[in-house]
Amino acid sequence: MILNSNQIQEIIPHRYPFLLIDRVTELIPGDKAVAIKNVSVNEHIYTGHFPSKHVMPGVLIVEALAQTGAVTILSMEENKGKLAYFAGIDKCKFKKPVQPGDQMILEAQVVNKRGKIGIAECTAFVDGEVVCEAILKFAIGE
Repeated sequence: MILNSNQIQEIIPHRYPFLLIDRVTELIPGDKAVAIKNVSVNEHIYTGHFPSKHVMPGVLIVEALAQTGAVTILSMEENKGKLAYFAGIDKCKFKKPVQPGDQMILEAQVVNKRGKIGIAECTAFVDGEVVCEAILKFAIGE
């Protein structure tokens, strides 16, 4: 299942300037999602991070991964219209900087789900190389 930005906004509540995924290229509700983030120098964050050497903040890379995971969970019929909250971030590692012009491929694989709590293994790639990996924990809320 492929989702464009309008369809993504039907699933998760994020909007500009905080919607950080542009397209979902693969979706298995409750199990896995793969998304794309096209990094552009026109984004407001680069006026301050860093003006002379643009680098995407690590927290926004993790947020893009979390939004990919949220699409996975919130596309399930029983979770439609709900919110997915961060419950924890474990083993987060940044391997390379992400810069304007890069296209991040974001993968979120749900590895454990119990009631309203779950865990996803997440990885961000640029040009086939890992730039970030983390284990994200989430909680489903109203």
